[in-house]
Amino acid sequence: MPATPTLANARLFYTDGSPYARMARMALRETGLIASVEEHATTVRDPQSTLLQHSPVGRVPSLVLSDGTTLVESFLIITWLDSQLEGQNLIPRTAHGLSAHGQALGLLDGIISWNRELRRPEEHRSQDLLNLEKVRAERIADALEKAVADGGFQTVDAAYIALSTALGYIDRRHTVWQWRATRPALKKWMDAASQRPAFMETVPQPSGI
Repeated sequence: MPATPTLANARLFYTDGSPYARMARMALRETGLIASVEEHATTVRDPQSTLLQHSPVGRVPSLVLSDGTTLVESFLIITWLDSQLEGQNLIPRTAHGLSAHGQALGLLDGIISWNRELRRPEEHRSQDLLNLEKVRAERIADALEKAVADGGFQTVDAAYIALSTALGYIDRRHTVWQWRATRPALKKWMDAASQRPAFMETVPQPSGI
């Protein structure tokens, strides 16, 4: 029977600009598990990527465990990390908490779609898609404003990490959307979240959008 893989000498492959990789990196820091993991910056969409030696998927984040088992996708990685913790939960354990986590992830996914479309040549952009994602982002952000004002997102778990990652991505790589103007509770929450060491140690380089 094969040995159970562990975090000992594990390696996390990431790219600076990936918010999904950032969620895994923040989770490792918030739990203290980063002490067992080496981080490796890599490339994607690259036939010479060092990541392909460990995963045919070639996506980040990828966590290579002690026996060579490779976990891909931030949610799966964070779920596995959760199983390694005692007395601490990353994944919310209630329907309300899972709903909050889903809203934060939904905001990030929509922003990524909006951002990707803006990076296409203007003549090839879909205005319908741009409108859809802007409306979606505004709608989710309004719901998150209410949730935070009502005391939500105070536990540092996967939902907290996802929301701070999403807003951090917007601030550095999707500045076309000024989300703060009408959301004082969310702004105050983000101002506090951005002071956490796990956030500050994983800030990506800004982009031109």
